[in-house]
Amino acid sequence: MHSSSRKKFSVVLAVLFLLVLWLRTPITVALSIFSLPITWNLRSSTFLISRRLDNFDLTFANYSATRATSLPEHPDVVPPILHHIALGHKPDAEQADWSTARNNCLAYHPGWEAHLWTDEKAAVFINEKFPLLKEMWGGYKYPIQRVDALRYLVLYEYGGVVLDMDLDCRRSLGPLRRFNFTAPAAHPVGFSNGFMMASKRHPFVRELVRNLPVYNWRWFGLPYPTVMFSTGCHYASTIHAQQKNRSDLRILSGTVRNPNLHALNGDVETPLFHHLGASSWHSFDAFLIVSIGKAGSHLLWVFVGLGTFVLVGSWYSMLQLRGVHGGISLFRRRYSEDGLKRPEEELIKCV
Repeated sequence: MHSSSRKKFSVVLAVLFLLVLWLRTPITVALSIFSLPITWNLRSSTFLISRRLDNFDLTFANYSATRATSLPEHPDVVPPILHHIALGHKPDAEQADWSTARNNCLAYHPGWEAHLWTDEKAAVFINEKFPLLKEMWGGYKYPIQRVDALRYLVLYEYGGVVLDMDLDCRRSLGPLRRFNFTAPAAHPVGFSNGFMMASKRHPFVRELVRNLPVYNWRWFGLPYPTVMFSTGCHYASTIHAQQKNRSDLRILSGTVRNPNLHALNGDVETPLFHHLGASSWHSFDAFLIVSIGKAGSHLLWVFVGLGTFVLVGSWYSMLQLRGVHGGISLFRRRYSEDGLKRPEEELIKCV
């Protein structure tokens, strides 16, 4: 009896081991997403922009509103390029306030190169620069996913500044050009991808691009988690938290008296922007998740975490992950005809 029990136990352990091995990618992805409230704040003092660490005025009161550079104190590592993404509508049909917001940003940055990414321009760009991602990008269920992904792609390819259409500039972003990557802190954790600055071909932005196929899940058919965890702020913040050295990935937070000074939540004014608060893609599930979060962050993550493990342990999950495994294979190191390994950056450029 004892020998038979040991054999059964060994078989169960072997099956569990093989199951975990088979599901290692979705389990890793799920853990990285739902551990963000813990991992985000690890060593946060090294990447939060501050007066003590950087001698930087977070209120921007000491900087001219038209200052377009970090010189002469610091070199400009971010190129003078503005990117606005207007997918899903023609430029002449923009909401009036969005047109005004973009024009104000252009006015504060005279002489800067400016891109307005429409559906047609974006399609040509993806086809030319990232053909391996074309099918995934075109297959996103929600338009905001294409917007989010395009933010990372243009920021990687060109560098510069990516701005949401509903961000009305109140001053120039020049003083921030000294940092290789900058984004505003989000509440309660992470950063907002509606405003990002980066040098050209920055390694972290490369990681944001490289991991898009890996995190391309549809979460129970719910729009909010599908967007946030596959391309949105939570996704980008998760990749940020995974980096071994985050000291170069600077986050614009706030002062001791006002820690949310630069948070872009709702209709709000910060030292840099008037955020008009557009979030039309949010849906009923966003209200549900936010409501649960207000009742307690621990309840939120336990609830969603348990649901995640049920998801990754089911056949439905594996069907959803067919594209994930295919996406990973696109970015593994490959061998050319002469037998030499091709670096990941060459694959990511897709040119």
